[in-house]
Amino acid sequence: MYIILDRDGVINFDSAEYIKSPEEWQAIPGSLDAIAQLNRAGFHVLVATNQSGIARGFYDLATLDLIHEKMMRELASVGAYVDEIFFCPHHPDENCPCRKPKPGLLMQMAAKFPIHFSETFFIGDSFKDILTARAVGCMPILVHTGNGELVMQRHPEVADIPNFRDLAEAVEYVLSVIARA
Repeated sequence: MYIILDRDGVINFDSAEYIKSPEEWQAIPGSLDAIAQLNRAGFHVLVATNQSGIARGFYDLATLDLIHEKMMRELASVGAYVDEIFFCPHHPDENCPCRKPKPGLLMQMAAKFPIHFSETFFIGDSFKDILTARAVGCMPILVHTGNGELVMQRHPEVADIPNFRDLAEAVEYVLSVIARA
């Protein structure tokens, strides 16, 4: 079983100024434990994240690696891990195929892992995450952390998507759905 998570606004606090250093990366309370729950339930956890701050010159690939190393250390401290982080470093104007809402990052996942999108939840906090999930047939879930509240206000068409306060609540839902299956 696979599950896909957005990073900023889902696992860690987001910032309009971008997360530009390991020090700025701060986990949302309960998110790391939620990932540990997924791991214990047998899920392979993959992360799909747009990181245009690289193209914008706010940070470089080496800094992004340090940010992700911090995330992995903090996950390990609660007995959790993600299998892999897939990211798009491009500027929105580049119109690349890997920038969400285009499905390129998820196609990269499918090329590497035996993922069945129709059986896979994608938890995000943005309309782009929902569109990306729908583009490949994943089951989208919206969390209110990050941009989720704003998405609910601006896009009434997402009212039918399961939505939760945070990743911890979304994971409880996923585990309950799996238990009923």
